[in-house]
Amino acid sequence: MTKDDAAQRELVQGFFIGLGNAIARYTRLEYEGPDRLPDPPALLVANHGFGGVVDLNAFIIAALAPRLAPREDVQFTVLAHKMAWTVGLGPLLEPAGVRVASRGSALAGLSDGHYVLVMPGGDLDAMKSFFHRNEVVFGGRKGFAKLALEAKVPIVPIVVSGAGETLFVISDGQRLAKLLRLPELLRLKTFPISVSIPYGLSIGLAGLLPYFPLPAKMRAAVLDPIHAGEGETYESLAARVHGAMSAKLTDMTSGRVPFFGMKWDELLGGKRSRKGR
Repeated sequence: MTKDDAAQRELVQGFFIGLGNAIARYTRLEYEGPDRLPDPPALLVANHGFGGVVDLNAFIIAALAPRLAPREDVQFTVLAHKMAWTVGLGPLLEPAGVRVASRGSALAGLSDGHYVLVMPGGDLDAMKSFFHRNEVVFGGRKGFAKLALEAKVPIVPIVVSGAGETLFVISDGQRLAKLLRLPELLRLKTFPISVSIPYGLSIGLAGLLPYFPLPAKMRAAVLDPIHAGEGETYESLAARVHGAMSAKLTDMTSGRVPFFGMKWDELLGGKRSRKGR
């Protein structure tokens, strides 16, 4: 790597980390989990919050990465939807380790001793409606488990909540996407209908372009590494990972007051305590 390449990588990574830290402060991020990730290589599997090219969950993970990495020289390979390259952002992100999501990109990163971050749900997970915001949607995708088995690496689940309340997504627009032939043209199965700042009521805009998020509280958790059992199939491994992530997201969001981030009993209890004073 040349000095120019290193400088460009530092610049792009610094942008993501800096913006991630700003979002973490803005959304009053709470983190739970280990102080350090297990030594690489490892496959990091995370859920989407909201957004295609821009997703708050990705920025939150970028902010956590430096403090969780066991060494300063550890590198991350981040797998992203091809849409980032379609709109011209991909080449700008590549110095930070962002690659088109593919089996080859993942195996190359793992063989180089990197952490490889994948969000298996793609746009099905990223463009969920408000009413499904607290679900982990992989859409039947299990390729990540195949990768872990082939590379013989552990899977480290990362669960982030709250991004689905930074705007209001009325529908993921799957029917509209089919009507517009987006699955064939852009590999997109969704075209969300949402209400957001600054677009107001829009179709697709908040999913493809940055929006100004409402200050909904966010939480992030890194779960214990999941290792494949002796002779375990990739289907079983994928189901275990999805189950662990879904259970954690449910636990993080159960009883949560939308947009406030606290539990209903905490909110009501706070009101009662103030009345009693």
